[in-house]
Amino acid sequence: MPRKEPRIRIGSPSHTVFEYTLLIIGSLIMAASFNCFLNPNQIATGGVSGISTIVQHITNLNPAITQWALNIPIFLLALWLLGGQFGVKAAVGSVIFPLCVLLTSHLGVPTHNPLLAAVYGGMGVGLGLGIVFRGRGSTGGLGLAAQILHKYSGLSLGFSVAVFDGLVIISSALIFTPENALYGMIGLFVTTKTIDIVQLGFNYAKVAFIISDHTDAIRKAILYDLDRGLTELNGSGGFTGESRTVMMVVVKQNEVSRLKTLVQSVDPQAFVILSETNEVLGEGFKKHA
Repeated sequence: MPRKEPRIRIGSPSHTVFEYTLLIIGSLIMAASFNCFLNPNQIATGGVSGISTIVQHITNLNPAITQWALNIPIFLLALWLLGGQFGVKAAVGSVIFPLCVLLTSHLGVPTHNPLLAAVYGGMGVGLGLGIVFRGRGSTGGLGLAAQILHKYSGLSLGFSVAVFDGLVIISSALIFTPENALYGMIGLFVTTKTIDIVQLGFNYAKVAFIISDHTDAIRKAILYDLDRGLTELNGSGGFTGESRTVMMVVVKQNEVSRLKTLVQSVDPQAFVILSETNEVLGEGFKKHA
């Protein structure tokens, strides 16, 4: 059966429009979450948006102005120091997100409970960022600054990001209260987890590696009883040096118990390793984008 072509070919004009649409939608969601939950409750979860919250408290300057004033120079500095690896979308994101903050500044404030604001604001920012990342975009800001620090200090990129976010949160503790900084940490944690969900989805699966003396029987049970495909890998015992077949099979969460039961019924002495995997693309699981 001929393979179906994707509805939108990667690199085509339609795909480019689709990615920029995701950038705009994600930026709007982030901006709305910032204006509805985080900024009015003085919760700085890091990044340029967190700095703009602190600056507004001190100078009463509109957060969008602060974000433009920081985003654009950081992007130009990154372009100079790191080269043109960021592309047009990073430049667009550096301008679009503050614009969305300005356009959504009139939205109401659903809650003044700082815990609810941290949780829901973090979820909204994570959802928006996840959508932006889905479109292979960026909103610029301290993410680019972290890449500069990473290149010239030798620190890992993850640690470099944590340094900048940590400095923003510490600053919020000094300018606002230590309690506000703690809420900011909660918001940052929720944001990172929400990004993972948007990027990887809820379709967690398990990958199983099975070593047994009854390879043929287990293979048939998996193929015909469980109705799953498998891959056979060549291995050898570390102690004996004997060649062994390692069967690798990916199953959904609700199939794990059945897989273990099938393997045990064929060979109670089988060696089974189960590991969690966040995303599986291909037949029987999630389709390729």
